[in-house]
Amino acid sequence: MESDKPGLPRSGSGPGSWKPVLGLVDPAEAAPPTADWREWAAKAVPGTVFDQPEPEELIELTVIVPARNEEDCLGDCLKSLVSQSENIFELGKDWDLIVVDDGSTDRTAAIARGFAGVTVIAAEKLEAGQLGRMWTGKNNAVWTAARRARGRWLLFTDADTIHEPGGLRHAMHEAERYKVGVLSYSPRQIVIGLAQRSLMPLVFCELALAYPPAKVSDPSQRIAAANGQFLLVEREAYRKLGGHASVAGEVLEDVALAVLAKRRRVGLRFRYADDIVSARMYRTTAAMVEGWTKNLKLLFNNALTLAIFRALDIFLLFGLPVLAFELWNARLGAHGLEWLGAGWILALLWLRTLFRFYRRVAKSNFPFLDCAISTLGLPLFVVLLYRSWFQHRILKRVSWKGREYKG
Repeated sequence: MESDKPGLPRSGSGPGSWKPVLGLVDPAEAAPPTADWREWAAKAVPGTVFDQPEPEELIELTVIVPARNEEDCLGDCLKSLVSQSENIFELGKDWDLIVVDDGSTDRTAAIARGFAGVTVIAAEKLEAGQLGRMWTGKNNAVWTAARRARGRWLLFTDADTIHEPGGLRHAMHEAERYKVGVLSYSPRQIVIGLAQRSLMPLVFCELALAYPPAKVSDPSQRIAAANGQFLLVEREAYRKLGGHASVAGEVLEDVALAVLAKRRRVGLRFRYADDIVSARMYRTTAAMVEGWTKNLKLLFNNALTLAIFRALDIFLLFGLPVLAFELWNARLGAHGLEWLGAGWILALLWLRTLFRFYRRVAKSNFPFLDCAISTLGLPLFVVLLYRSWFQHRILKRVSWKGREYKG
């Protein structure tokens, strides 16, 4: 394996030569909002270089799937990807698919090898102390594959995703149409069980409010976001971002890359894409608790404040009806009418709170029934927001899939 350490570029631009990455310095000149990022980026001052040999011939796309103990979902993911091979977009000829086994102890690697045309590699071994401090496991895994990629486009997608027919080609065409170097889709989320169905709409409505896709995709806005479940990056844009090496220790590497894409003006587009990809993030409630504990504080800087407001929602949504009912049944003699009127005021306040709550949750893009029962997920959401804040700010550590990372 080549070294990740910065070095000097070799001369020449043909196959086998090293090409620079304009990733570790931010150019002072801003790109015009309507310009093709390639025209602007060509004028940028070169930055630090990483070693990446150019293949003899580029193909259209390289799909990279990092996988760590994913035997319960990897098969469905690869089936949906491999099935997209067709005469005009043939797997192994026009595009390739790499699964990176990130130290799995189950049948993950064996399942991947069972699919014709899929290349299976092992994540590069890091020196003692690097994993968990300098690198996260996922970043190391995708970086291992990205440095071997032959595609003009690189798609980083998780093992828990399901891709709709034609989705890969559609994504590349969409990125070309909007002249962006980075395209990310937020998948349709597949949820099961009461805990997931009531909690997930709450999380995703807050995400939609904190990271409005229209603003994320607007080059004049500073808001940046991406979803690592589907992250498509043009080859030269990936160089200019510094690749995953530039966000090696970031737990939310997708958002970090999106921030770099905005800063370095390579063009970023982000949208909800239920027509392209779906995902089942968590198989168990325990995994969901661990996952959101890892992510919520990083996604919401105001996680503790948000927890307080959602706790207030619990009081208003469940407490106001009780207070109103008590006032309606008050036995206060001559003042009974006044207390009855106060009860109706509280009832109207409750209806207004309920309307505003469901208007927010509707932005989650979850089905009606899941949104309807989301009030039941509020206590768990409050606990997870606080737990994430506590582990990141106080304990300064989080865990995921048997690994511990600094918070």
